[in-house]
Amino acid sequence: MEADDIIGSYYLSLWRIRAKAAALSPFSSENLEFNEEVEEEMPSELDTVNSSGGFSIIGQDKLSVKYPNNHLHGHDVGVVQANKAAPSKRLLFYFEITVKDAGVKGQVAIGFTAPGFKLRRQPGWESNSYGYHGDDGLLYRGQGKGEAFGPTYTTGDTVGCGINYADQQFFFTKNGEIVGSPVPKEVKGPLFPTVSVHSQNEEVTVNFGKDPFVFDLKDFEARIRADIQSKIGDISIPQNTSYGIVRSYLQHYGYEETLASLESATKSSIPPISLIHENSMNDEEEVYALNQRRTLRQLIRSGDIVNAFSKLQNWYPAIVQDEKSAICFLLQCQEFIELVRNGCLYKAVLYARNNFEKFNCPLKFEDLRKDCGALLAYVDPHSSSLGYLLQPQQRELVADAVNAMILATNPNKEDIKACLHSRLEQLLRQLSACFLEKRSLNADQGEAFHLWRILDSGKGGKCKRT
Repeated sequence: MEADDIIGSYYLSLWRIRAKAAALSPFSSENLEFNEEVEEEMPSELDTVNSSGGFSIIGQDKLSVKYPNNHLHGHDVGVVQANKAAPSKRLLFYFEITVKDAGVKGQVAIGFTAPGFKLRRQPGWESNSYGYHGDDGLLYRGQGKGEAFGPTYTTGDTVGCGINYADQQFFFTKNGEIVGSPVPKEVKGPLFPTVSVHSQNEEVTVNFGKDPFVFDLKDFEARIRADIQSKIGDISIPQNTSYGIVRSYLQHYGYEETLASLESATKSSIPPISLIHENSMNDEEEVYALNQRRTLRQLIRSGDIVNAFSKLQNWYPAIVQDEKSAICFLLQCQEFIELVRNGCLYKAVLYARNNFEKFNCPLKFEDLRKDCGALLAYVDPHSSSLGYLLQPQQRELVADAVNAMILATNPNKEDIKACLHSRLEQLLRQLSACFLEKRSLNADQGEAFHLWRILDSGKGGKCKRT
């Protein structure tokens, strides 16, 4: 059955994603977010291996650097990079230096440099580098000639340098205040936080975030996010369009009662629309078997799998006639899980013996079947690495799979894959794809798209689909 191959395989893969995530973090399985970025390594100290040799002395804390010599020439700068490149899969990165001693000439500089930078030249004097210099307040970006930028800085001043990945710009601060204008970031590859000293007794200390910054980075980040949100808010979307998208979502997943409440509440405020005409949406496809899909979802969400299976056999026997199908596997696994949840362990064992043997196909079902069976090994399965199976999300997964299978029985449905996602979800997937493409154009720099982060930004708690 083609629908079972496509839809069943899709939901089995979702189950495996949840299983893998739960195995990595068993104590947070109820709040799983798929496709989260792996934590990037942060710069934590100065690089003592690759440095400018005798032209700088790095302190034992690896967070301070001093110039011990008399001022020589332009190729004898004490330059030190951080031990790691600036992390890039985020909105902002920022670090600060405090000038402990401006020395004879105050030729301190802060900025970013590319890998392989000549560590005896000031940041900004060579290509693929940027530097804000203390003695003249000039900004240097890839050449020996600076441009007017900000105030000079000296002993006791704290100066910062950061990257705004949203706008692909550098920004600089002095004593907690932004200086100059944003600087276009024209280097796409990795960049290292860099400091330099260049006259006798100059000394600076570096803060990569271990101690509180002088600059209020959290407030700055909040203002950037607010600006982004403001630009989004300025985009005009017709009221009936957003209404149509929400209505389509409720129809797709069989939320009939919620749909009725929505239509009743908006009857006087939303102008009549034709989804087919204005948005190329076939309303008839979405309301197909709406009442039956609602009933089955309610049964599965309440854990009444026996009744759900019985109704499926009566209403849509073709869906469950192949007892070895993926949809039957999902339903029977869920019935086993419900028996474990209710403490009926003996019944669960008998149920597994009578029903799981038919799914003896290692490549397709075996790993998930083992996960279910392993629930019996725990005194408290809720707190185990398999506790995710007892969370509401697992019932939702099964309910979504059944819902998609019923939609696929619609003789007017031409594309089975379209049964997997509502049009709202298709829009979100398109948004994610655009976001990834934007990051790709910026050498994979910048935040990933996390829907829950956006939803949570205006709420006190975690958002969940109900």
